[in-house]
Amino acid sequence: MRKLLGVIVLALALAGCGDRAKDLYDTAVLEEKQFNQTQAVRLYTELVEKYPASSYAARAQERLKELAAEDKQP
Repeated sequence: MRKLLGVIVLALALAGCGDRAKDLYDTAVLEEKQFNQTQAVRLYTELVEKYPASSYAARAQERLKELAAEDKQP
């Protein structure tokens, strides 16, 4: 019985964790939509640093390149 309770508690804890890389990416996209590029860049950078193996890290790196290129345009 104790083992089952432990498994249930662990499952509930893991279910609440979510995908932090996705959360960071989604928040960065929202910041961009709200014209808050500085915050978006910070979030994309955090995502790449903390979750480099995530599929969202590749997307974040691409957005960082695009945003940097936009900054360089006259």
